[in-house]
Amino acid sequence: MELFIIIISSYLMGSIPFGYILTKLFLKKDIRDIGSGNIGATNALRTGNKIIGYSTLILDILKAVVTIFIIKFYYPEYIYISSLCIFIGHVFPIWLKFNGGKGVATYVGILFSINLILGIIFVVTWLLIYFITKYSSLSSIFASFSVPIFLYFFSSGQSIFFFLIILVLIIYTHRENVKRLINKQESKTKIY
Repeated sequence: MELFIIIISSYLMGSIPFGYILTKLFLKKDIRDIGSGNIGATNALRTGNKIIGYSTLILDILKAVVTIFIIKFYYPEYIYISSLCIFIGHVFPIWLKFNGGKGVATYVGILFSINLILGIIFVVTWLLIYFITKYSSLSSIFASFSVPIFLYFFSSGQSIFFFLIILVLIIYTHRENVKRLINKQESKTKIY
């Protein structure tokens, strides 16, 4: 019964659509009608309101951090199940007919909560690729690759299988971006 509660509560926490809520509340707009139509932080930046964009980023990270720290304290054996449910909740939120964000900010929160070094590796890789290319999507994909690669060569006792699942899911959520990158039609993102 406790595993069921952890799965449901982690999913529901992950499915809180902060980008959607903030744009509705402060801009009286539906974020799904702006830019890519995605509810995540990158698209929230496209509203032209950097406060909403960065608030979405922070809240999407924090919803993972808060949940995982609770699970880590009370039920450490379920940390990967909880993390996966939080991620799936963000990508497929029940509140928005299972059409959510791409999961990158939430994954950052998951990484920092599970292992600080993995979070740093992700962020450094993301920033490096972004400053070279200016593509948020490409940065997210490369950064997601960096975690299992690091674990493969410098395993710190973490389950690489979990991180490979997340990598596959992030590639899936970025499938349209990948097509646009291949066709040289992807938009560059301004994050500052």
